[in-house]
Amino acid sequence: MRLGLYFQTVRHLKFSQILGRVWFKLKRVKPDLRHAPVLRPIINPWVLCSQNPSSMLGPLSFCFLNEQHDLQSAYDWNNPAYKKLWLYNLHYFADLNAQDFPQRAQWHQDLIQRWINDNPPGLGNGWEPYPLSLRIVHWIKWSLQGGKLSALALNSLAVQIRFLAAKLETHLLGNHLLTNGKALFFAGLFFAGPEADKWLSKGIKILSKQLPEQILADGGHFERSPMYHAIILDDILDILNISRTFNRSLAYDLPAAITKMLYWLQVMSHPDGDIVLFNDAAFNIAPHRTELEQYAKRLNILNTQSNTLAQNESVLLANSGYARLNKDRAHLFVDVAPLGPDYLLAHSHADTFTFELSLDSQRIIVDSGTSTYDNNPERLCQRGTAAHNTVTIDHYNSSQVWSSFRVAKAAQVKNVNFAKASAVDTISACHNGFNHLPGKIIHKRTWNLHDSNLLICDEITGTGNHEVVMSLHFHPNIVVTRLEKNYFLLVSEKSDHPIKMELILDESLDSLIYESTYHPEFGQSVANKKLVATWRGKIPGSFSTKISW
Repeated sequence: MRLGLYFQTVRHLKFSQILGRVWFKLKRVKPDLRHAPVLRPIINPWVLCSQNPSSMLGPLSFCFLNEQHDLQSAYDWNNPAYKKLWLYNLHYFADLNAQDFPQRAQWHQDLIQRWINDNPPGLGNGWEPYPLSLRIVHWIKWSLQGGKLSALALNSLAVQIRFLAAKLETHLLGNHLLTNGKALFFAGLFFAGPEADKWLSKGIKILSKQLPEQILADGGHFERSPMYHAIILDDILDILNISRTFNRSLAYDLPAAITKMLYWLQVMSHPDGDIVLFNDAAFNIAPHRTELEQYAKRLNILNTQSNTLAQNESVLLANSGYARLNKDRAHLFVDVAPLGPDYLLAHSHADTFTFELSLDSQRIIVDSGTSTYDNNPERLCQRGTAAHNTVTIDHYNSSQVWSSFRVAKAAQVKNVNFAKASAVDTISACHNGFNHLPGKIIHKRTWNLHDSNLLICDEITGTGNHEVVMSLHFHPNIVVTRLEKNYFLLVSEKSDHPIKMELILDESLDSLIYESTYHPEFGQSVANKKLVATWRGKIPGSFSTKISW
């Protein structure tokens, strides 16, 4: 079984990834401790970048991922009792550019000095390429925004850049390699001289290849995570910012990409302003959409695609595979997307044909979210099909998710049809994620959104007897009450206007309401309700679900 998972996972990788993984494991980089190059003269003022809430509670106290710890000794930079992702965040130094950062200038200077003293070159979590890349950028941005990097800090920064340049994440590609390229681009512009020019050249080479590949024609990021989309949008805003600061442009049209990505993010945000939780996604990791929009305005990038259009017109983001259907008070978000690039499914879930639904500004149906990247049963559960608003068959996931960031066989979506009309907006598609089961099973789903109801039709084709289980996850504010066998009342009294909805299941379904958990942020589990409806029989078969308001 394990060999089969490895084979199905590895066969989609690029040859460069396989070679890169071997090289990454075997190569030992010796830190280059030479002094830093001179700084390049600034031509235009740096524009204030996006700002997340502060993560520093005190000079040596931090809160990341809803967990608080103190930095009591050098040991704590790599304390195995803390989660790996928490430690990564500690090494990012994001607070240097967080809200009200000038008020913590002395904390930041002291923390930089502490990091240099406690983290010998090449050792520990802070010298891995991804945290290296983020810290390099944050130190440079802090300096451009008025922070004072000492001579010792500048020398350390140069050592970090050299180490990164020798150990890029070519085995991972995706957002990781793009982040590496951004760091080298920043470094090559911040410093001057032949060495800095080499960093700049390498950064431009990476960005020039990765940006056109990773940003799809509809503006979406190719890993299909709204959270990572917002992170990459912030990266591109930063890249534009520093290119203007030092009067050095890329051949790639950054303003056009930013405009498309802002529109995509507007489409994929609920009326409450936060993102849809498809694939790996959680709140309060990436900058909020409004923060990114304000950053773009400061850079004189005006979104020419109307915000009103994004929030009120039904639209299919055809390249990404996501759709937003709007009718009167209802906002429906549908996943008919590929999981991501075949060679990069680390942040993908087995969530094909999931959806989220808002009425007015209240979320009603929600994906269960992402609370951890740890390799544990909770991570597997959150990536599994049952954690999303779609169906499993014979207890199988629609795609073979395994480990923390692995996918073997992935569902393929076909025959996407999208139509708008005055009375109803419709989208339908089918996928082959269960085709490996006896009977060659295909799942087709159709969503019909009317002004006052949503009708979902599921069709299962193939042969044999099977068990089909549909899951629906409700926002914690929604109270679910069974009135009859398959007739439920959904009530929310915590929105601006009390909401009452009726949910009617097909008579052929057996249904149960379970206690479940919703994970809108890392490190967070909120009690909610989950409806599980089961169909058993000989296929082909079909059933419908209707939600009215």
